[in-house]
Amino acid sequence: MSNIQSKSRKQAGISGSTEQPNKEVGLIVVEVDPPSAASVAPWYAVADLVDAFAIHLPPDSTADPLRLASFVFATQPGWVAKLMCVRDTLVRPFGIKTATKLRTEQRTSGAQHIGIFRVFDCDESEVVLGEDDRHLDFRVSVLHQSQMKSDGAWDARLIVTTVVRCHNWLGRLYITAIRYFHRRVVIASLQHAARRGWPEA
Repeated sequence: MSNIQSKSRKQAGISGSTEQPNKEVGLIVVEVDPPSAASVAPWYAVADLVDAFAIHLPPDSTADPLRLASFVFATQPGWVAKLMCVRDTLVRPFGIKTATKLRTEQRTSGAQHIGIFRVFDCDESEVVLGEDDRHLDFRVSVLHQSQMKSDGAWDARLIVTTVVRCHNWLGRLYITAIRYFHRRVVIASLQHAARRGWPEA
């Protein structure tokens, strides 16, 4: 396990010894430095929120970022949907887009979506999701990275990077309020995907 993984496991809410049974290794989510290779990197310097979480992928998993992003975000843990309902009830009076409003806009936008997120960009290694609102803009980069290990095998991981740029005080207040829950949702979504079994190449 790399130094970044060892230092980040506590931050990502993962506890226990570094010696994990094989079935648990694939569930480890670590907080990492936002990748410079991500398309959203130009946002880092001016963003009100930036974080990135990574999970290792099995050797036979697909490298298609669109399939991976769909697998992570199209089906999430049940409690995430309940949390979104609470969130929508709280933010509706302030004019922040709710999940229901986003789904309604999808029907006429003509843009590709994954769950409630609009696809802004996609290439062979990354898909960028997000939404623009009057209070804030956000992007979620889903980046597939791989490198060859010393034994000749390929080591692959998926990095989910979130960047938020606020336009006013209400946007900044909203981000402050949901920051903790946002982190838990990203971690839980990656672990949920790993438990279900990543799509194969």
